[in-house]
Amino acid sequence: MATSPPIVVLGAGSWGTALALQAARLHPDVLLWARDPAQAALLEDSRENARYLPGVCFPEHLRVVSERDLAVAGRALILVAVPTSGFRETLRWVGARLRTGQQIAWATKGLETNTGAWLHEVLEAELPGQPPAVLSGPSFAAEVAREQPTALTVAAANPELAALVSQAFHGRSMRIYRSADVLGVELGGAFKNVLAIAAGISDGAGFGANARAALMTRGLAELQRLGAAVGAQPQTLTGLSGLGDLVLTCTDDQSRNRRLGLYLGQGFDLETARRRIGQAVEGADTARVAVAKAQQAGVEMPICAEVHAVLYQGRPVREAVRRLLERDPVPEHP
Repeated sequence: MATSPPIVVLGAGSWGTALALQAARLHPDVLLWARDPAQAALLEDSRENARYLPGVCFPEHLRVVSERDLAVAGRALILVAVPTSGFRETLRWVGARLRTGQQIAWATKGLETNTGAWLHEVLEAELPGQPPAVLSGPSFAAEVAREQPTALTVAAANPELAALVSQAFHGRSMRIYRSADVLGVELGGAFKNVLAIAAGISDGAGFGANARAALMTRGLAELQRLGAAVGAQPQTLTGLSGLGDLVLTCTDDQSRNRRLGLYLGQGFDLETARRRIGQAVEGADTARVAVAKAQQAGVEMPICAEVHAVLYQGRPVREAVRRLLERDPVPEHP
């Protein structure tokens, strides 16, 4: 049996904590890094993340730290699970401490808002030559934390790195599949959040199950069009990190993106909706760059465009729906 790798998960939000719990149930040396020293001390003392995952006790093999040097030193695998807004800065301080043989992966979903860059492009810019690896798929943090059955995909061009990430998290209640399509997994994980906002808006406005099914199906078509234009593998977008994650986030109220849409559909403004959720909503940030990404690729993504218009251009929900319905009829499969 392979030796258990020393692992650190960077980011003590709900998703980072859940992944650290999973790793610590499988391996004897796992760290969870929290940016705030007070938060780290509270988590270590209470052995619970009461804010995000109340009632789930930390395994004995999980330690919580805030010191950057301590977090990274000697870790075979460094998994970044911070919001996209902190992704580049996290890579910078990790890179200053990185040593030969250490590998980086991430479980962050989204694009860099101010540049529109894919996260593998941010990795290449900050740590040239470091091989990319992304962990994604249909997963709510609370269910992972409570060991509910979950399947994820790890995408990495380097098979050894994919195997390392798989070894870190595969077991007990979690199954990890491998892929070489980093871009396709990133695309599905980022853009499904925008589509989940659309589904939430529709349900919040009371448009019914027919509308939700149409949005999900045509949303998948948008993912596939963009994927084809940028070179993603078609099967990736009908797999766990594409269709699987799309179904999850569009249909269950554990999704922060769907809940944001529900509030918007009920008439709340964006800032009020954000405050009510109280956590990062990656789809709202991704929507800022979704339209530009589609234009750069030369594809139409009308659902994503209408979500952007509702969020940032003041377009009323019913007008956005009307604009979608009144588009010229086209073949379903061009």
